Amino acid sequence: MQKLRGLSASAVALAFALVVSACTGGGNTAGGEVPDRGRTAGASATGDNGDGTYNIPESPAGPAVFVAHPTPYTSYNSTTAGADTVGNAVVLNQVLADPFVRDPNGDYLLNADVMQSVTLTSEDPQVVTYKIKPGIRWSDGEAWDCDDFYLAWLAGSGRAVMRDSEGEPVTDPAGDPRTHFDAASTVGTERATGECIDNLTFVETYDAPFADWRGNYARNAILPAHILEREAGIPDITQLTPESAPARLQRAADFWNNGWTGFDEAVMLASGPYQIASREPNRSVTLTRNESWSANRGGPERIVLVGMPDGGAAAAALADQEVNVVTPRADPVVADQLRRLADQGVVLEVRGGTTTEHLDLGFDNPLFQDPAVRAAFFQCVDRNDLVNQLARRIDPQAQPLGSLMFLPDEPEYAEVYSETGVGDAERAKHLLEAAGWTLGPDNVYAKDGRQLSFRISHTVSPRQAQIVELIQLHCREAGIEVIDDPDPAFLDERLPRGDFDAALLATRRPPLKSSLASLYQTTGARNHLSYSNPEVDKALEIVQIENNEAARMDALASADRAMAEDDVSLPLFQVPDMWAYSDNIEGIHPHGWAGVTWNAAEWEVD
Repeated sequence: MQKLRGLSASAVALAFALVVSACTGGGNTAGGEVPDRGRTAGASATGDNGDGTYNIPESPAGPAVFVAHPTPYTSYNSTTAGADTVGNAVVLNQVLADPFVRDPNGDYLLNADVMQSVTLTSEDPQVVTYKIKPGIRWSDGEAWDCDDFYLAWLAGSGRAVMRDSEGEPVTDPAGDPRTHFDAASTVGTERATGECIDNLTFVETYDAPFADWRGNYARNAILPAHILEREAGIPDITQLTPESAPARLQRAADFWNNGWTGFDEAVMLASGPYQIASREPNRSVTLTRNESWSANRGGPERIVLVGMPDGGAAAAALADQEVNVVTPRADPVVADQLRRLADQGVVLEVRGGTTTEHLDLGFDNPLFQDPAVRAAFFQCVDRNDLVNQLARRIDPQAQPLGSLMFLPDEPEYAEVYSETGVGDAERAKHLLEAAGWTLGPDNVYAKDGRQLSFRISHTVSPRQAQIVELIQLHCREAGIEVIDDPDPAFLDERLPRGDFDAALLATRRPPLKSSLASLYQTTGARNHLSYSNPEVDKALEIVQIENNEAARMDALASADRAMAEDDVSLPLFQVPDMWAYSDNIEGIHPHGWAGVTWNAAEWEVD
């Protein structure tokens, strides 16, 4: 395939039309089984020095690369609630430097291009010391220093609580304190106090141990504090604390929450090897080299990120040489289109992704307080049929997912659901009848005047609609009536308040294992299931506080087994990741959490 010289006006116009008309969720399941022509597990970073550190490797500067991806860029501050998306990550990965580089295997590598060291200097109390490399600068020439880390901690810690005129915390309808900074996550940083020892030394001191501390600022979290100070009228961000006057905190928070939306080159600086040069709203974002970057300058001279939610259009653009790289949503028809481009020098790769489909049961529903009902429902679901219909057409090696805590490419993965979700209607009937349920004339079981009928709620998604349709067929044979309940407001409104019987969710497995506590511990902030098991609570507490990695993984495995025995949540399958690119580019290894551009500075283009 020839190298691209530019993106045509027709391609940009098409991208714009597709972005504004995009609909949510899954893919078309038409078409036959496709041959497996590419599959990878996670890939190590080329810049991995082998000693736990990373440097962008020396490589020849290449020509421009055009990348089509399905979700648009919306915000320079991707650590706010709602902005933590892959669409923002693919733009910011090379624009904002992090203290660690996390490769697709989940390994944290110290970013030695910007850091001298990050050290756990004490375990009791836990203290982490960040030493910034001298001379690192933002693209406007200002220092990348401790002030920027302090801002990341202050905004992300959740400690700046709103207070009323009498000094009492202001709470939301659920009774939780409202905070000035609208952070997407406070996991980890909420346990720590941040302090600048000098311009190049930032120290976290923890109130309680936290094992995943390396992930605190690994999400494009280090933003230019001097810009916020200027725009919000804050003389020195390090003098602002969670106990400062509410008006001053709100001034800073207003800019942090909203001032970095969209694109404004005056406030959206670069600390990494690339900077945002231009943006056409709902069309494309162009990255060029950051001339203030002091480390190696490999990779493409320019990266143009084009929003194309329609996978078929992205495949056509790749065939027409209008883009070099595409990362469409899982779709067997698009996979077929891309496979047929092999003779044109296109490489297609597929693998099980970090997004998983799973069924969660709401324990507030009296039906699911009956263990026999939970077990029977999970017996009648035929996960292999779901995989065959919805995943194997893209990835022929796809299998039902056997764990809530691990993915198959993790060494700790073990199949703990091998006897569940096997489509055994007779076994389901036996469990129900042994528990006193009686099959009625309408072929639906009933007990104590209540029928075994419930909703599966989900957002509006073609893939999830087909999952429910298949489950309805599976469980009808077991005398269980399943009602499809699609709702575009389900994730934002109903799920948080527990308004569901069973929830069908497609969620990215969290990169930090400690985050699982918020989902499944009794007091977890996102435990929408109303599930409680002391054994699981204890195991997930170990995962948060234990520094011994083997002990953490053992605890996770214990929680996994306990939840499988309780029939709480049924993992269905991994949504396949698929990506295709011109064979004159080396180094394309998409990242389940950060997207395809996580290592764009390593790409080599012939």
